[in-house]
Amino acid sequence: MTLSDVIFSQIDFRTFSNIWYWLAVAVTWASVSHWIIGVPFDMIYGARRHGGQAMLDLDQITAINVRRLMTIAGTPGLIFVGLVAFFITMAGMLGFYYGLELAQGLFLLAFPLVIVGALTWRACQRLSAAPLTGEALVKALSNLRFWIQVIAMTAIFVTAVYGMYANLSRMMVF
Repeated sequence: MTLSDVIFSQIDFRTFSNIWYWLAVAVTWASVSHWIIGVPFDMIYGARRHGGQAMLDLDQITAINVRRLMTIAGTPGLIFVGLVAFFITMAGMLGFYYGLELAQGLFLLAFPLVIVGALTWRACQRLSAAPLTGEALVKALSNLRFWIQVIAMTAIFVTAVYGMYANLSRMMVF
């Protein structure tokens, strides 16, 4: 057995039966639903509970992150959107047209993240046009987090159902 045989026997490209894929899904969605416009949710929760300096800190960090994301959304953002569209389309085609399971897994992970990115960008546009502070900001960020969590639960459910289907259909083929 050669070294390359040993290495490739350890790398399993069957995505939906691989524990590392499911760990990546869990970590990705936990991270995405914790960081709202770059603001950690514990900071939002702390501002709601304690007010005062915590609320001022939340106002400032949110304003900084909104400005940062709106700057990125200019010309570099258009290039980024084009590249993301290309890679999402490529993963979808390789996965569902050509049957590459690794590409299916990447598509099922990345496509909902594009939706979350669009929601975040839209929230940044609103906060840039009409900045919110205090309780109104906490409510807006909590509302955005709610919708991100809805997308995350839906994405995890769809990925799990499709993964079970892929694993069961592979078992049926002799």
